[in-house]
Amino acid sequence: MSRTAPRELLVVGASLAGLRAAQTLRAQGFTGTLTVVGDEPHQPYDRPPLSKQVLVCDGPPMRTELPLSEDLGARWLLGRPAVGLEPHTRTVTLSDGSRLPYDGLLIATGSTARGWPSDRPAPPHGVFTLRGRDDALALRAELLPGRRLVVVGAGFLGGEIAAAARRRGLDVTLVEAGPQPLERALGAEGGAYLAALHREAGIDLRTGTTVTDFFSSADGRIFGVRLSDGSELPADSAVLALGAAPATGWLAGSGIAAEGGVRCDAYLRALRPDGTVVPGVVAAGDVARVPQPLAGGEPLAPGHWTDAVEQSTTAAHTLLDPAAPRPYTGVPSFWSDLHGVRIRSVGLPAASDEARVVEYDLKARRLEISYHRAGRLVGALTIGRTSRLAAYRAGLGGLTTAPRPARE
Repeated sequence: MSRTAPRELLVVGASLAGLRAAQTLRAQGFTGTLTVVGDEPHQPYDRPPLSKQVLVCDGPPMRTELPLSEDLGARWLLGRPAVGLEPHTRTVTLSDGSRLPYDGLLIATGSTARGWPSDRPAPPHGVFTLRGRDDALALRAELLPGRRLVVVGAGFLGGEIAAAARRRGLDVTLVEAGPQPLERALGAEGGAYLAALHREAGIDLRTGTTVTDFFSSADGRIFGVRLSDGSELPADSAVLALGAAPATGWLAGSGIAAEGGVRCDAYLRALRPDGTVVPGVVAAGDVARVPQPLAGGEPLAPGHWTDAVEQSTTAAHTLLDPAAPRPYTGVPSFWSDLHGVRIRSVGLPAASDEARVVEYDLKARRLEISYHRAGRLVGALTIGRTSRLAAYRAGLGGLTTAPRPARE
């Protein structure tokens, strides 16, 4: 740690990235005041189980809280979201009007679920989004055998929700605007494989269309939807799985480049629109847009669990020793569970211009695709071939070449 170590560190965001950052700060020797702000009243919890185990478990809701050590020594301000940031005075304002000073700030506010377009009539009762713990519990109560569910969006989240609902015995329709599920992220071949998995499980997958209208009864409850292809479907409930948006609204007027996420340099330092560093501010997790060598250096926010964990460590180090920051060199990766198989990926398949199918066996539940950009490996996707990921990861590692840190 540098000789001018900060005395007041503030973490805004009390989910996975925020907690891991706080733990890293203490592990690296920070002994000053550590405050963690969260918009939800719950202690930090793990989000991936919300669309998987939480929705399908019987009996009491599954607990997903992340372990907290008693010696963390943090002040927790939960249920009090940040509403403003003033980098010049190094102050964060909370929803209750309180103002928190800081020497160093780590932004880990994550993302929010994209809702129904605001220029359309509001959806009726029984239409859900899933982002937090309370969302998952409310949706779980709707997933009763024999009911009819429409899931709008066949991305990672929509696919997992559809699979969970089908497992609980619901009649599920999965509506996707693109030609195949996750085609933008995994290409046509990977998307076709996932489409086959959904249909084998008894899900009515509708591609090339989306929901345009909801039908509701006199009491305001949904009973059906209309699709853009003109068809109409009955529905007892629906889920909007339209993606996520970085939670950056509270940064308006702060001078931080926050469109599409907090733009960061390779050391996870927050940047202004002109590319200069905002002193004392870093970001990590879903809210951070980080340069990706696999995408030609374009700043991206993959939004995966592993990114949140690994970025929080780098960001914490940058806060503690700004004179000698270390670049973030993590390789993006994700997993997803669908219909009894685990999908694993490393790198950035979406950044490729070529997909090479190594194995495609739906019956044996095996899939292996490598992704390339200008002939260079940028990602891989497997099902039933997890052991092969290590070689792909090795081929992707060591690609980050960070510039000399600019002075704040």
